[in-house]
Amino acid sequence: MTITDTSTSPAIAAPAPAYEQRWTPRLWGLLAVLCGVLFLDGLDVSMVGVALPSIGSELGLSTTALQWIVNGYVLGYGGLLLLGGRTADLLGRRRVFLTALAVFAVASLVGGLVNDGTLLIVTRFVKGLAAAFTAPTAMSILTTTFHEGPARNRALSIFTVFGASGYSSGLILGGMLTGFGWRWTFLTPVPLAVLALVAGFALIPRDRPAAQGGHDLVGAVTLTSGMLLAVYTVVSAPERGWLDPLTVGSFALAVSLLAGFVATENRVAHPLIRLGILRIASIVRANLSIVALFGSYLSFQFMMTLYLQDVLRWSPLRMALALLPGGLLVAFSSPFMGRLIDRYGTPRLIVTSMTSLSLGYAWFLATAGNSPHYLATILPSMLLLGGGFAFGFSSIMAQATEGIHDDEQGLASGLVQTSGQVGAALVLAVVTALVAGGSHAGAAAADFSPYHPGVNLVTGVALAGLAFNVVPLARRYRPEHVQSD
Repeated sequence: MTITDTSTSPAIAAPAPAYEQRWTPRLWGLLAVLCGVLFLDGLDVSMVGVALPSIGSELGLSTTALQWIVNGYVLGYGGLLLLGGRTADLLGRRRVFLTALAVFAVASLVGGLVNDGTLLIVTRFVKGLAAAFTAPTAMSILTTTFHEGPARNRALSIFTVFGASGYSSGLILGGMLTGFGWRWTFLTPVPLAVLALVAGFALIPRDRPAAQGGHDLVGAVTLTSGMLLAVYTVVSAPERGWLDPLTVGSFALAVSLLAGFVATENRVAHPLIRLGILRIASIVRANLSIVALFGSYLSFQFMMTLYLQDVLRWSPLRMALALLPGGLLVAFSSPFMGRLIDRYGTPRLIVTSMTSLSLGYAWFLATAGNSPHYLATILPSMLLLGGGFAFGFSSIMAQATEGIHDDEQGLASGLVQTSGQVGAALVLAVVTALVAGGSHAGAAAADFSPYHPGVNLVTGVALAGLAFNVVPLARRYRPEHVQSD
């Protein structure tokens, strides 16, 4: 498949009129609803992560079962994001958003009341399914409501603040609520979701479903099944064995399903994904960049959580406070990202993001040894990673939806978010396998050495993300190119 410049793609919409969009109170209210749901997603994920040891103790769950409380959410979320974005385009963004938010609230309530580990994992999977519809739909509502350019960049920067604030707040709130009982980490999102649901009914404008198009059921089944099976295979492989016949067979089946999806999309009248969108170089780079960003950042935080709590025996609250500076940096710097995107463009900011990420991991590897010191190693690394996330998230999201027609905004936003979630799940699964291998090698209990292979991997992922972006940028600004212009 040939990758071409966006200027030659039929997916590029005509430039928006050059006028300043007026931010009315109703427009601010709509943005508040969308930001509130993103805040809720971040809050929920981080709170549950802090509460995992308490959940395992009360329900008698093994470490393997506990990881499915996280992975169940990822499987539901990452596997159905594209279907969620396309469904919003076809059935109407308002309808899909409000329905999925209601399901999220009910699943949160049930999760806080159950006493069975299997049912708890099921509720996490259902919440992931709901988030797979709310996340791309919220992004689609935002990008179709705010005009491309300064207004959209400003809205995206505010949107990012709430995502980072939700995750950071969840770390602290999760550490506090776990002291009263882990169930509160599931029940707390319920009233917030209900409030967002009521406000959404009042503020989200009614929209018409796409005038043309249809549901690509075969494509939806093959894509969703293939992605779910691929993530499940990588997540379960460390325990079962990478060369186990079931692992190999499961991976082969996942590849076959995804190949069947590609074949289907080239033949059906109304494909779930118009594969031509992948000929746009900027969109391909945005999707690869989000994999590098999410995959490395979340995997590194996972390793630090294990090290600080399981090895150093820090309390959940102390651990949360240790990792908080990175999230605060994202929250405080994100409001300025819109103006930076306007001034410098997304390619330069994404390169800055990947550079900061790579420096953060490199600093950690250079100074950590087997007993990383917080002030000398962990804190500087978290600040560099926070800076990388701050520069990267808004820029990547803006680049992934630039120039896309309104009827494919759901597809574009769902595609980049799918890449981030599934990419993060795959990187984290490999990191977990590397860490487990280091632990089985007999490392000391209070030693960081089992985690070194994982940090090496996330460093490589970040450097790959840097290469994806710096090479095209360097070609764009090389002297002979400038002279030819």
